[in-house]
Amino acid sequence: MSRIAKNPIPLPQGVFVSLINQVIEVKGSKGGLEHSIHKDVDVKLSDNVLTFAPRTNLQTAKALAGTTRALVNNMVQGVTQGFEKQLTLVGVGYRAQVEGKVLNLTLGFSHPVNFDIPEGITVETPSQTNLIIKGIDKQQVGQVAANIRAFRPPEPYKGKGVKYSDEVIVMKET
Repeated sequence: MSRIAKNPIPLPQGVFVSLINQVIEVKGSKGGLEHSIHKDVDVKLSDNVLTFAPRTNLQTAKALAGTTRALVNNMVQGVTQGFEKQLTLVGVGYRAQVEGKVLNLTLGFSHPVNFDIPEGITVETPSQTNLIIKGIDKQQVGQVAANIRAFRPPEPYKGKGVKYSDEVIVMKET
């Protein structure tokens, strides 16, 4: 069995989990998430602890048990603490501004880039060149950050573009 699946998930105070017909629903102070569980994975809830195990002895069932445990752990962490990604705009005249549910980006194109912020995601701009993307779904936060970065990925000669705040751009010689 997967070593990850062997670790149980202790549920913190204020987190409620319901398991109905292979659909797990996690609710916490920041919101609620749900995930459908594969038929080869067995999930048990007892004494505020979730445990995961494969139902068969197949390799795919063992792998799915570990994957499911990781996804549910991310759900529990998301509804209690939430997730965030930070982006930095590097370049002369590069700016970001939030207006309602639209993120306006000036990235050196002849036109401004308008990005519609999806439901469940909040975007903050503490300064014109910094973005903070927050949400309870780890996959959705990462995907929104990747979509914004894809408008102008950092280039290796001057380092201009949209980059993650902890990303290191390896510069090439000109």
